[in-house]
Amino acid sequence: MSHKAGFVNILGNPNVGKSTLSNELVGERLSIITSKAQTTRHRIFGIVNTEEYQIIFSDTPGVLKPNYKLQESMLKFSKSALNDADVIIYQTDPYEKPDKNDEFLSAVKKTDTPILLVINKIDLIEQARLDELVDFWRNEVPGAEIFPMSALHKFNVQNLMNRIVELLPESPPYFDKDALTDRPERFFIAEIIREKILMHYKKEIPYSVEVEIEEFLESEDRVEIRALIHVARESQKGIIIGHKGTKLKWVGTESRKDIEAFIKKKVHLTTFVKVSKDWRDQDNFLRGHGYELK
Repeated sequence: MSHKAGFVNILGNPNVGKSTLSNELVGERLSIITSKAQTTRHRIFGIVNTEEYQIIFSDTPGVLKPNYKLQESMLKFSKSALNDADVIIYQTDPYEKPDKNDEFLSAVKKTDTPILLVINKIDLIEQARLDELVDFWRNEVPGAEIFPMSALHKFNVQNLMNRIVELLPESPPYFDKDALTDRPERFFIAEIIREKILMHYKKEIPYSVEVEIEEFLESEDRVEIRALIHVARESQKGIIIGHKGTKLKWVGTESRKDIEAFIKKKVHLTTFVKVSKDWRDQDNFLRGHGYELK
């Protein structure tokens, strides 16, 4: 049997569970997951290898109408994933409005790429409502195959995986067979810290933060990490730090636990907060932190 390989890109509006599904398909926790929309900012590859095939799953930011340059970059990641896929997973859930980003959905409908339309979170609705959704999406995207699913509870994930393998084109592998992702270790460490900020702070604060790993010094049994937390305004610095540094200490402690589990070594983590004024609209800052601009 010849080898198969291809790019399977997961697209959809914010907060429909794309990262949960991506992690489940890859079998590793690569994308951070919170209940907040816009948690994913980058396009992240997760690679599944067997002797017969290689699947490069691509988790993407939720599709949104941009309000600043950071969101423009996030939308660009999603659009590029629409154009270079061998298989598209378009993900929705019972609660989003189907016309939320109808321009992007129109582009999905025009593609010749196979579309697997996932209706996620079906464990939260009755069968009658699910039947309505299946009928709606069958009419809305006639060429798609529909997969009702609960990614959180692993319901119907394996059937989706089996269909993906069937649709893969014949191809040699694109990455080394022992590769899990295209991202370096530092990227995931920064994402772990950002996840704690998303969990612990409210309103605008989590969306005004970017995490940079300034130092990563590794010895045989220990890693020294220095992380810089960028905020967009001076007033946000004090909120991140908290009274007598209590909030920042919590972020550091909880992040260190997950980083140690991730890299399988003891970690000494030092965190600092820096005001990088209006960084979400600064071209040089965004490019320097891996965001693509127009």
